[in-house]
Amino acid sequence: METQKHLSPRAWSELLLLGLIWGASFLSIRIALDTIPVMTSVLHRTFWAMLVLWLVVLIQRHNIPKSPKVWLAFLVMGLLNNAIPFTLMAWGQLYIDTGLTAILNAATAVFGVLIAAMFFKDERLTKARLTGVGLGFLGVSIAIGIQNFSNFNLQSTAQLAIVAGTISYALAAAWARKSLSGLSPIVAAAGMLTGSTLLILPVTLMVDGMPTLTLPFVTWVAIGYYAIIATAGAYLLYYRVLAMAGSGNLMLVTLVIPPVAIVLGAAVRDEALEPRAFVGFAVLALGLLILNRSGSRN
Repeated sequence: METQKHLSPRAWSELLLLGLIWGASFLSIRIALDTIPVMTSVLHRTFWAMLVLWLVVLIQRHNIPKSPKVWLAFLVMGLLNNAIPFTLMAWGQLYIDTGLTAILNAATAVFGVLIAAMFFKDERLTKARLTGVGLGFLGVSIAIGIQNFSNFNLQSTAQLAIVAGTISYALAAAWARKSLSGLSPIVAAAGMLTGSTLLILPVTLMVDGMPTLTLPFVTWVAIGYYAIIATAGAYLLYYRVLAMAGSGNLMLVTLVIPPVAIVLGAAVRDEALEPRAFVGFAVLALGLLILNRSGSRN
């Protein structure tokens, strides 16, 4: 039996830093979308992050896999963990507030538990996990607005696109456990971003045309933040916290991200969420805490 990992003061500080970084990424993505199209914004995110991580791989002298099977796994991982969710969430942010996007994004952990139970025998759904999943779904439904399920419009479609992105993230986690578990995390992240860039590039050229580098300074700052800091840098920090605190405790980062995104969205873009969004997040947060506790016990 593995020794239970706990959140040391250092792990807590780095977990909070990770939450701050990811929470601010929603605002930076929204700022970039003011001047560049969705697919172009996603290509910038994967391409620059890919270059940074491969540079880290070379500096640290990791072994680069040569097996076609591994590179195919990178391609699938890039599709599930980057191409699909990045695109859906960027498009969704055109029509809903950054804070609400972050709240719905927190459902990733809920879907992750559910999908893991479907594919892995050692990830069974206990009563506690079922309770957490149920509260998670209820929280998401409240945040979206239950009445919107019967009255579809562009805003409700955007919210469902965000939720679909979280399902893709959850599928990616299951795929990573099945196909990439033997690789260095940094190599896996770099390979995944390479796969997603190869998939996104032709779609971007068809949909948006050739990306231009003549962009406003604020757009480049936003791109630099969400690509280099909130994607490449965050992956490096993510694996540090994972090693120190374990996957169960790391789930707590999902409770830090929405408040950061809500505050920044209100301060920078004068966004104001409806009361139901806060109620939904409270219910979702309770579900996540139950899932975290049950995961720690297991």
